[in-house]
Amino acid sequence: MTVTVLHLADEGEAADLAAFLSRLLHYDRSAAVRLQAAGTALAVFGRPPSFEVLAIRAVRLAKPYESGLDVTLDVTVSAGELLESVDEAAATAVVPGAVTGPPWAGVLPPRGGWRAVPGLPEPPALRELVAASVAEFRSRTEELEPERRTRAELDRIGREIWSRTVAGTGLPVRAVHAAQSLGFLRGDELGLFSSGAWLRLRTPYGSVAVRRAGLGALGLSVR
Repeated sequence: MTVTVLHLADEGEAADLAAFLSRLLHYDRSAAVRLQAAGTALAVFGRPPSFEVLAIRAVRLAKPYESGLDVTLDVTVSAGELLESVDEAAATAVVPGAVTGPPWAGVLPPRGGWRAVPGLPEPPALRELVAASVAEFRSRTEELEPERRTRAELDRIGREIWSRTVAGTGLPVRAVHAAQSLGFLRGDELGLFSSGAWLRLRTPYGSVAVRRAGLGALGLSVR
């Protein structure tokens, strides 16, 4: 059995990868991630179910990826098994065996064609927006009469709040909430980009991508 070892750029990259995987597993203990590596770049895709977005963490490799005759890697694996294999001190990770990927793993944002979208508020305003939305959800659900505090009603309130868009950009608030919950919404370097039906909130710590028509819409780019 061939073991594929990823040599990450440094301990910091290994720690950031481990933190990202841990956050995904917090929302889904059986989470899967799709790995794509070429050259010295590794992209890790995950989908925290609470947010209905794709989360992407870019990881730098110490040397160009190569395994036997393959110079690229594209595989869906268990996030938990990958996390267990991360050795922060050695800055390595072992690629686990492939798993049957969930439907989202076959639907990824395009690699190119991204254009900047104007109008994204500054990071402090985005963090305030998330805090206000969380507070509104908590307040509205706490005001419900006990007999009305059903899962269906809680989901309805959540959908109403998190489906709102940010300052006319088309970016749903849930994407910003996801970015904050995954540890991406730090610092002041944020950008919003579009490509086809996709929007991507990009930060130095990771990206969150969402289809404006929803991930289940027709006409998806499958690759």
